[in-house]
Amino acid sequence: MANSRTFTATATATATPAAPVPASRGRLRAVDPDEPHPIARISDVLPPGATWLPAPQHTLPTLPGQPPMVGYLVLVPTEAPPAPPAPAAGPIRIDTARRAAEVEGRSLDLTYLEFELLAHLVAHPHRVHTRDQLVTTVWGYGHVGDGRTVDVHVARLRRKLGAEHRRTIQTVRRVGYKYAPPTPR
Repeated sequence: MANSRTFTATATATATPAAPVPASRGRLRAVDPDEPHPIARISDVLPPGATWLPAPQHTLPTLPGQPPMVGYLVLVPTEAPPAPPAPAAGPIRIDTARRAAEVEGRSLDLTYLEFELLAHLVAHPHRVHTRDQLVTTVWGYGHVGDGRTVDVHVARLRRKLGAEHRRTIQTVRRVGYKYAPPTPR
C-alpha cells in the first residue's frame, strides 16, 4: 500500500541541494496525492518495505493559539538480527556455536563468564570497555559491589592465554580493558 503524501523537510534533506526550500517551509505538511511535488516522493525516502500513515490526533501535542499539528507514523519492518562480527585477524579464535576458544590452535579451558568476556572483547577489538560496561553486557545485570570482579576475570583470562598472548588484553588505566590483537609483522 503506497501512500503518496510527502514530507517537505525530510524530502529536502535527502534530495539534491539544487532545489532549496525557503525557511518558512521548514515545517512538515501533508500534500494531496494529486499535487505535483518538485523535490521527492516519500516512498523514495523510506527504506524498502516501510509504510507510513497519519498519526492519531490525540498523540500529537497541541499549542494554544496554533493550528493542530500533523504527524505521521513510519512503520519499518524488523530486520533479521545483525550477523555476528567477522572473526578478528588475531591469534585468538572464538567459535560461539561450539562455545570454544583457541589460541594459535590450542584449546582454552574457560568458565562460562570467562568465555563470554573473551568473546565480547575479541568481537570488539581496540574498543575500550569500562568495567561497568563489561558487567552490564557480559554479566547481564547492574553490578552490585566494586569493580574487582572484572579485574579478577581478566587476570584469569590472561593466565589462561599464556605468557605470549596475555598482552592482547590491555588495561586502560582508570577506565577499563580492551582487546588489541598483535599486528602482523
